[in-house]
Amino acid sequence: QVQLVESGGGLVQAGGSLRLSCAASGSIGNINVMGWYRQAPGKQRELVATITSGGSTNYADTVKGRFTISKDNAKTTVVLQMNSLKPEDTAVYYCAAVVGYTHWGQGTQVTVSS
Repeated sequence: QVQLVESGGGLVQAGGSLRLSCAASGSIGNINVMGWYRQAPGKQRELVATITSGGSTNYADTVKGRFTISKDNAKTTVVLQMNSLKPEDTAVYYCAAVVGYTHWGQGTQVTVSS
């Protein structure tokens, strides 16, 4: 089992930045992939960015060049640095970790005002 706790959401103006953190605990040694997803009202949950245990990253086209995902070597924390935020980035952001199946955090609200 893996437990995930997100932090760092909030309200920011368009063009601003936010930094989301996800602290993992439990069976972290078996984590293959960690990442961030988001869900806006009335929309399906979508991929934002992922990072493998080896450090390979993947981004949604909508955030490439603006968001950066990183992790510490102990695989206990994954960070999403979000720059040049747009109103369409407004959503609940969820941390995810794959250990056999996908574990989810409780989510953190990000609101970008125009």
